[in-house]
Amino acid sequence: MTDLEGRVVLVTGASSGLGRHFAALLAGRGAVVVAAARRREALDALTTEIAASGGTCHPLVMDVSDAASVNQGFTSAVELAGRLDVLINNAGIAHTRAALDQSADEWRATLEPNLTGAFLAAQAAARAMRGTGGGSIVNVASILGERVSKGLAAYAASKAGLIQLTKALALEWAPLGVRVNALAPGYIETDLNREFFASEGGRRLIGRIPQQRLGQMSDLDGPLLLLCCDASRYMTGSVVAVDGGHLVNSL
Repeated sequence: MTDLEGRVVLVTGASSGLGRHFAALLAGRGAVVVAAARRREALDALTTEIAASGGTCHPLVMDVSDAASVNQGFTSAVELAGRLDVLINNAGIAHTRAALDQSADEWRATLEPNLTGAFLAAQAAARAMRGTGGGSIVNVASILGERVSKGLAAYAASKAGLIQLTKALALEWAPLGVRVNALAPGYIETDLNREFFASEGGRRLIGRIPQQRLGQMSDLDGPLLLLCCDASRYMTGSVVAVDGGHLVNSL
């Protein structure tokens, strides 16, 4: 999968975590990366790191929850790079809270970036892609969009909505040459959750994963690259789970 050379890829939520990893991965495969997030300092650090490795990355301050920011951001990205070939719709957050204790503001704070923001970014991307022969949109969902866990009602609802949104947009935009697929990670080890998974409760959760281990960010590389490149040109509306078999384990 080496046909990303020169492709322009916009990654949302690129300042940390999976988004940062994806931006570096794609730049390493020859893509021109536009790294979008709210934190300029973190984006500048990522840009410097990618440039030091020989890649190309442009920082873009953008808030996916703000329609005006999204529209201006995508306009700037296209003006800067000349076109847009791939969107990695990664920006999102998760708050752990019992449903009975969750406020309306907390609910909205999860749904707005995870679902509404993903729609706004996908819409802006499709508008940019339709005039240049199409492209690929990869929505970063979660296995919690298909199963549930306690304390994550808003997150699970947002990711279930994102999976259905993926299918709906794939249907509408196929005639435009715009493919829309979802990547659904299982439990992936990051700096934010490493301490939890070392705890007794975290180890119990790992024990319920058929492969008996957490995923690493690198486990997502192959599936992500597949959905970005022409090797997946006949895939749209697909949901690719990368979860060590978690979705198919017994209840």
